[in-house]
This record gives sequence, structure tokens and C-alpha cells, in this order.
Amino acid sequence: MMTVETFTEMALSFLGTEQAPHFERVGFKVVGKRMFASYLLKDNTANIFLTPAEQGVFCQMDERNIYPVPNKWGEKGATTFELNEVQKEIVMEALLSAYNEVVRSEKR
Repeated sequence: MMTVETFTEMALSFLGTEQAPHFERVGFKVVGKRMFASYLLKDNTANIFLTPAEQGVFCQMDERNIYPVPNKWGEKGATTFELNEVQKEIVMEALLSAYNEVVRSEKR
């Protein structure tokens, strides 16, 4: 089981990241750029903003605990991770992918 502290530490471990409120969630973004993940304390889940292709790969790893957000954002790659069940290494890999995509897309 991953705690809020562990997830927060992981999300903020990337260069130039910050934490900010995002509705009922806590958002994590690259400073001056867009968000790459959010966390919801009440159910210990994270939404990580992947590309649709990456989303497909991560969902295949654990279809029960990694799945598209059930709305338009999910169709664009927003992916829910059940942090009570998903391995820390998989979450870190997803966070890194999402972070890198924000950094790359902002340079274009």
C-alpha cells in the first residue's frame, strides 16, 4: 500500500515540480506548465496523465487497479491508479512518463 506521503514524495522528485490544489484533489505539475498527476486522499488513488498509447500499456499491466478515468479525460490518457494495490515501481514509471510528456510537449 502506498501512502499519501510516499506518492507526494515521488511526484515531487522530478526537477521543477510543485504541488497545488485541484478541486478535491492535490495536483502535481511542472512549474509554469500543466499538471501531470493528481491525488485523491479519500480513496487513495492517483490520476496520472499519460498518452493514450502509454495508457494502454499500463492498463494491461493490471486491468483491475489501473484503468482509464471514466470520462473525456480518460479518452485522452488520464489513468487512475489504485494506490492500495499497484506496485510503487509501476507508479513511479507512470509518473516519469507523464512528467516527461509535459516537459517534451512544452518544448515543441
